[in-house]
Amino acid sequence: MIREYRKAEIDTLVDIWYQSSLIAHDFINKDYWKSKREEMKEKYLPMSENYVISKNTEIMGFISMVDNYLAALFIDAKYQGEGHGKELLNFIKKRRKKIQLKVFKKNYKAVNFYLRNGFVIKEELLDEETSEKEFLMEWEDNSK
Repeated sequence: MIREYRKAEIDTLVDIWYQSSLIAHDFINKDYWKSKREEMKEKYLPMSENYVISKNTEIMGFISMVDNYLAALFIDAKYQGEGHGKELLNFIKKRRKKIQLKVFKKNYKAVNFYLRNGFVIKEELLDEETSEKEFLMEWEDNSK
């Protein structure tokens, strides 16, 4: 089931984001992610349009949008590989004509996931905070 997140669930979303970030971005020092936890909770999630995918009462993952920018798509490690990320992405695709995102170049799993789901690499950038290369990717609904 996909639904809007509830404010009381913000700590769960931050935990999923943090744990998944450590795994997906093992090329970035874990202290960087630790230093971003509070900002994620106090700034980024509250300013985003957030949806969770859940089973019974357990949140398996979430997606965060800021206008047409996909700010976050994270699935709890124990539920990865079951199609929940694709389900959340398709949910958002039905609500947008165009979606942009940034993904670290070394996060091969995520880059390939987005390529498989119709995104194209528009540009290679440098993330100033981490000095890591990242891709600006875009998806556009060409069906209409």
